[in-house]
Amino acid sequence: MRVAIFVTCVNDALYPDTGRAVVRLLERLGVEVDFPAAQSCCGQPQYNTGYRHETEPLLRRFATAFEGYDHVVAPSGSCAAMVRDNYPRMGARAAAEGRGTALAEAAAAVVPRVYELTEFLVDVLGVEDVGAYFPHTVAYHPTCHGLRLLGLGDRPTRLLRAVRGLRLLELPGAEECCGFGGTFAVKNAAVSAAMGADKADAVRGTGAEAVCAVDNSCLMHIGGVLSRQESDIRPLHLAEILAATEQDPYPMTGERLVLGEAR
Repeated sequence: MRVAIFVTCVNDALYPDTGRAVVRLLERLGVEVDFPAAQSCCGQPQYNTGYRHETEPLLRRFATAFEGYDHVVAPSGSCAAMVRDNYPRMGARAAAEGRGTALAEAAAAVVPRVYELTEFLVDVLGVEDVGAYFPHTVAYHPTCHGLRLLGLGDRPTRLLRAVRGLRLLELPGAEECCGFGGTFAVKNAAVSAAMGADKADAVRGTGAEAVCAVDNSCLMHIGGVLSRQESDIRPLHLAEILAATEQDPYPMTGERLVLGEAR
């Protein structure tokens, strides 16, 4: 089984520990992981802002970078959803515009092999107990793309419930958007901030030590609000929890980047 990790822009630039955690976790489960250096942005910011034609070269680059791998694993529901949901649309639109089928063929070749991390663990590897140890209370936020486009369902919570020492707390209004939404946060800053404040209030109300999600973009937004409220609750990608073991525990103290600030 040849598996490539698609680390995504946010993780590469701001949260490299998440990418390292994915590699550590998968290798512990016996998976040989590769990191194709040719990978770049999936094109989601451009596509969501209306620059469809400008996104097409990124689709081609993605398909080329991950050619030949059995599976492509992304620690991001948002970016996995961009590839799986929008790449086929882009190919179909290009063909409908009389620009040939090459883009559609590139999308068809790579899209079926792309998985969000929890999908890969549960559906492909067939595991829920990954041997993790995390003796803390955690609230789980199901991000919009993972919840609504990928249909992750209870895969993330099944994995979390199998972690030794972890106590999963119910998050009120869990399925409500945190307000980030990529370019939405830029174009509708006031609305985004209000939604983020509501989500942070719900997280604080659980009394959890950490808030967990499958997208660091959403955790960046929630964590930014929590940090400005001087909360000690730690935003943490699910991969970092699953990678932790009794021999190599996750340090709940120390610095973590949140909206350009170390905390």
